[in-house]
Amino acid sequence: MKNVTEVTMFVLKGFTDNLELQIMLFFLFLVIYLFTLMGNLGLVVLVIGDSRLHNPMYYFLSVLSSVDACYSSVITPNMLVDFLSKDKVISLLGCASQMFLAVTFGTTECFLLAAMACDRYVAIYNPLLYSVSMSPRVYVTLIIASYIGGILHARVHTIATFNLSFCASNEIRHVFCDVPALLAISCSDTHINQLLLFYFVGSIEIITILIVLISYSFILLAILRTRSVEGRRKVFSTCGSHLTGVSVLLGTSFFIYVRPSSSYGLNHDMIVSIFYSIGISMLNPIIYSLRNKDVHKAMKKVFGKKYVCQKSIFS
Repeated sequence: MKNVTEVTMFVLKGFTDNLELQIMLFFLFLVIYLFTLMGNLGLVVLVIGDSRLHNPMYYFLSVLSSVDACYSSVITPNMLVDFLSKDKVISLLGCASQMFLAVTFGTTECFLLAAMACDRYVAIYNPLLYSVSMSPRVYVTLIIASYIGGILHARVHTIATFNLSFCASNEIRHVFCDVPALLAISCSDTHINQLLLFYFVGSIEIITILIVLISYSFILLAILRTRSVEGRRKVFSTCGSHLTGVSVLLGTSFFIYVRPSSSYGLNHDMIVSIFYSIGISMLNPIIYSLRNKDVHKAMKKVFGKKYVCQKSIFS
């Protein structure tokens, strides 16, 4: 397809033109972004620094945290600059890059959640063979495949979207270059793009949901066979966090992408999209570490050592 795009930049309209509200939103999202970075990168440091967390489950969690940190960094810094800027413009190349990276990390996260469900199934259903079944070759392959799937998916939508014409308007009713927001302002026929969005995102969600449901069906059978109350509690704690993360991510992405874009552009759609791209990245460290005793012990070990070192230095 020949690229017939006639604009060289886009204007991200965002939430509002009210300066006072923009300043308030700047500080709100700055706090969210800093919390997201500290939470996700902190989990990565814990997994690397504590030998007790050196197993596939926490390797997957550390990769998921790094993806969340990158996902938020693709969108939030530019959004913060726009809050304090009069000209909320982004170049054509910048918009395409932002879309490509956002779709890559969002899709990679879906595939990683499916891989984590398989990991939990192997660990709980057949723990004696866990180290053999989930060897480094297996979990590294799953992680690489998740990234490759995300890149290929992003490539499809980025190429399809930026082969459209945007001659009518270059004002995007959003805070970042999201696929439905760009389809809504194109003056070309977006029927094929909407079908691509519907079928690709729908297929990824269905595959992820099926893998999670099948994995947790076997996990439920394993739980019913477990007589130990402590064992059941630990399984529910670990799996409950993962199911919460899967439900929140897939629920919001389904609402945003697996539907026609004709009604897109309303404020509540933009808020849901921001929650999907920024809010979930902030919540994931809380979801996966809140009731995880191994993470709590690792935090005490790592930060406890730092506290002792600081105390000895200042004394």
